[in-house]
Amino acid sequence: MKILYLSCHSVLEFDEIKLLTEMGHDVKSHGAYRDPRGAYTLPRPGIPGMEFDEKWLELTANNPKTALTEEMIEPFDVIIIMAGENEGPLVSNWKNIKHKRVIWRSIGQSTQGTEALIKRFKKEGLEIVRYSPKEANITGFAGQDAMIRFYKDPEEFANWNGNDNRPINFSQSLKARGKFVHYDEIIGSLVGFDNAKVCGSGNNDLGTFNGGEVTHDRMKEILRDARVFVYGGTWPASYTLSFMEAMMTGIPIVALSAKGAAVEGVEAYDYYEVGHILGQAGVTTFDNVQDMRNAVENILANEALAKSISHTQRQTAIKYFGKETIKLQWEQFLERPSENN
Repeated sequence: MKILYLSCHSVLEFDEIKLLTEMGHDVKSHGAYRDPRGAYTLPRPGIPGMEFDEKWLELTANNPKTALTEEMIEPFDVIIIMAGENEGPLVSNWKNIKHKRVIWRSIGQSTQGTEALIKRFKKEGLEIVRYSPKEANITGFAGQDAMIRFYKDPEEFANWNGNDNRPINFSQSLKARGKFVHYDEIIGSLVGFDNAKVCGSGNNDLGTFNGGEVTHDRMKEILRDARVFVYGGTWPASYTLSFMEAMMTGIPIVALSAKGAAVEGVEAYDYYEVGHILGQAGVTTFDNVQDMRNAVENILANEALAKSISHTQRQTAIKYFGKETIKLQWEQFLERPSENN
C-alpha cells in the first residue's frame, strides 16, 4: 500500500512511519521524514526502511502541505493527516484528495472547535483514527472509525536500573509553556532535590534544573538510569510520548491526577487518561505538589519500592502501548474496506 503521511510532529511521525514501513507499506512523508536519511530529524534518527526519492524531496521542498499538487496526491492509496496546524492540510486539500482514502489521525490536541470542523469532513468520507478513548468526552465529539494508541517498542525502551538516584522530567520549553505543561507543579516537585533535571530543548531559563536537549540514544539512557520520573501532562493531551517512553522503560512515575492536571481558564472535560493508565498498574497519582514531592522522596529513599513500581508499571505499558499490539491494530484497520468511500 502506498501511503502519504502529512505530519506536524516529527517525533510521533518517526514512530508511526517507522511502524508502517516495517509493515511493508511504501510511505512518503511531507514532514521531517520527507528525507528518511535523517538529515532534518533531531532528536530522532532516520528511517532506513524508507526509500529515498530525490524527486519527492524536490516536490515537497517547494510545496506547503496546504497546497498539494496532483503529482503529489495521485500515486497514493491512502493519505494520513496528523491532526494539528489548525487542520490546514485537511481543509485546504480536501476537494483534491477526497477521492482517496483519507484518514485523520488524532494526536491529543482536539478541542470543541476541532471536533466541529472535522465532523463535516467525516460526512463526506473522512475516516478518523483516535489515540485515546478519552477523546469521546470532548464536547461535540465527531466520532471515530478506530481507536489505535501510539506505541513504543518494549525491546527499545527497557532495562531500567535506577542507579542514578535522581528525579527527572522530559519537557520542551517548560517555563515558556507555563500552565499548559504544569510548570509550577513540575518544578515544585523537583525543588530540594539538587541533582534533579528537566531534559529537552528550550529550558535554558530553568537554571540548575536545565538538563539540555539530548539525543535519542541519550534520552533512553537517562530513562534507564534515573530513579524517578515526574510527570504533569500537556493540556489537552490524554497522554504524551514522554509519558509512554518513561512507563515502557520502567522508571517509576510520579504524576498529577486528573484533578491536579486541570488547567484553569480552559475548557473543562474528562480527557486526561494518565491517572487511569497508571492506576491499572497500581500507581497512585496526586492532586498537589506536596504529595508529589513526598512520593518522589519515598521512591528515592526506597529501592525496593522503586523496583516494585517499575515491574507492574512496565507490564501495564506493554498492555496499553506495546508495539506488536498496535501494529496488529493498524494492519486490521488498513486492510478492511473503507466504509466511507
